[in-house]
Amino acid sequence: MRAKVLERFSAGAPRGSWPAEEYAAERRAKGEPATVVMDLESDAFLVVVPARDDD
Repeated sequence: MRAKVLERFSAGAPRGSWPAEEYAAERRAKGEPATVVMDLESDAFLVVVPARDDD
């Protein structure tokens, strides 16, 4: 599956803070199928959507 990264967030956010999940929820509320994945190499959470063929 190809995906387009909308935003990236450091995994070092303060305890109890979920900025990537909050951003993804905002995008889903606007109709985008956003999900959060972990990029282990960069130690970051990525908010992604499926890539369209024209991207």
